[in-house]
Amino acid sequence: MAKRDYYEVLGLAKNSTEEEIKKAYRKLAMKHHPDRNPDNKGAEDKFKEVKEAYEMLSDAEKRAAYDRYGHAGVDPNMAAGAGGGQGFGGGFGDAFGDIFGDIFGGNRGGAGARQGGGAQVYRGADLRYNMEVTLEQAAHGFETQIRVPSWETCEICRGNGAKPGTKPSACPTCNGSGAVRMQQGFFSIQQTCPKCHGSGSIIADPCVPCDGAGKIKKTKTLEVKIPAGIDEGMRIRSSGNGEPGINGGPSGDLYVEIHIKAHNVFQRDGDDLHCEIPVSYATAALGAEIEIPTLSGKATFPVPEGTQSGKTFRLRAKGIKGVRSSYPGDLYCHIVVETPVRLTEHQKKLLKEFEKSTREGGEKHSPQSKGWFDKVKGYFAE
Repeated sequence: MAKRDYYEVLGLAKNSTEEEIKKAYRKLAMKHHPDRNPDNKGAEDKFKEVKEAYEMLSDAEKRAAYDRYGHAGVDPNMAAGAGGGQGFGGGFGDAFGDIFGDIFGGNRGGAGARQGGGAQVYRGADLRYNMEVTLEQAAHGFETQIRVPSWETCEICRGNGAKPGTKPSACPTCNGSGAVRMQQGFFSIQQTCPKCHGSGSIIADPCVPCDGAGKIKKTKTLEVKIPAGIDEGMRIRSSGNGEPGINGGPSGDLYVEIHIKAHNVFQRDGDDLHCEIPVSYATAALGAEIEIPTLSGKATFPVPEGTQSGKTFRLRAKGIKGVRSSYPGDLYCHIVVETPVRLTEHQKKLLKEFEKSTREGGEKHSPQSKGWFDKVKGYFAE
């Protein structure tokens, strides 16, 4: 039976790109693979046909010969052998390798890329620095310095990790590639070499000062700007100041995580502030203008006559302007009427006289008490 056109087999035009050829092959190979179609001779034949077409068109020289001379331009024995019952060998494993390599860190320049077929490249780990700040610092922002770990190239081994006079040798497990390929049934998975951990080399006699790491841990000072309005748990990113990458990979980042110390006056709730203000019995009863502190200075507000404990007063725009806010929050002042303690006999006498006079005045002096007793008097009925 005459062979079908390779482009027709893959459903492609002759001007298709290499990526389009690979994509079409992946799709058809997965569809017709014998493991997915057991005891299906038709699917097996289609899989062989697809595999042969891909092996011809994915090779630049073979594709050029095929485009010019057709099937006669390529070796028929090679084509037949490639279409034989070889399962996942050769082109199939290579075509799917980059799919699973992307998932398991085999082909991208991020966590586990490879440089020119050599050792795998890894991005350095991120670091976290916990910083405690006061509420005032969080509200107004400030600049400070912090000391964080840093790594410098070892001067003794000049970064290769081997003792002077020796040098690293290629890893025998991965042959210096830093990765090994594992094939299990339908899947072909690339993994970091368990012997060299992705470095591609083995150090038989490590450098003593750096213990074979090629770098020495030290500390460095960084300038950090804390923006005004920052809140608990927010993080500031310092790019490239994390741990160094492996095999030339990029460094990780440093995250400064903010933790706000408890304040002795204010409690923060988003952009709003809350505080309790103790006032005397006389102040609550007679009313007064009181002065209170805020994060931006002093403020005053009137406590009206007859203010009860628990009454809340709102001072607009006396809270915190958050990092993502257009306007400052508010300050909520919660009144706490303070009961006098350690009274003298004279003071006690005056209070008893005062209590007597308010009772004689009736409910107009204690409306809440009158209402409460009306609600509960049924509980005391005989």
